[in-house]
Amino acid sequence: MKRALMVGSAAGTVLGAAALAGGYLGLVTGKLTLDLDVGRRTRPLGPIVVEIAAPPDIVWAAATAPYAVRRPRALAEKVEILQRTEQMVLAAHRTPVGMGLTAVTTETVAFDPPHQISFRLLRGPIPHVIETFDLAPVAAGTRLSYTGELGTDLGPLGARWGDLVARSWIAAVETSMATIKTESERRIGRLPTAAAPESTSSPPHP
Repeated sequence: MKRALMVGSAAGTVLGAAALAGGYLGLVTGKLTLDLDVGRRTRPLGPIVVEIAAPPDIVWAAATAPYAVRRPRALAEKVEILQRTEQMVLAAHRTPVGMGLTAVTTETVAFDPPHQISFRLLRGPIPHVIETFDLAPVAAGTRLSYTGELGTDLGPLGARWGDLVARSWIAAVETSMATIKTESERRIGRLPTAAAPESTSSPPHP
């Protein structure tokens, strides 16, 4: 009897660990989204501001290239358009997260050309993200500004997970904004073509 209890306890421990590992992988890759709306906490994302030596229409074209009807295969592999209207798309974004894993987030992307691009998360590693990219003309060209809000459930426990997600999320946004800057300035001849090949264009965020 004692041996049976020990075996049962060990099996329970293994199953519990497997469930935790499976849950973690599900959250990281976006296959599991916990939207409980219990103990919801929010935190700001950004602001991040980038000055680009190109006019707003050029920056807009570079920023929205991943959502265009015709786009390079490299962009289509990163962003799958699930549904399209004139002013909005439903898109699945694929982002490598290490260890051979790829995170998939599903979001609505709304367009107000050439002023604003707005994102709302529908499925991902956390239950709530809204983001806005604003384009404003300035003397040097265009000011591209990013602001957002990230929300998690389950109080302090969820907030700690949100801190981890936010760090990688912001890093991806910064990389994408740098790519938009490089591509925009290349398009108007401020940089040589080799500095930003077309295939390196990326969506404004993860």
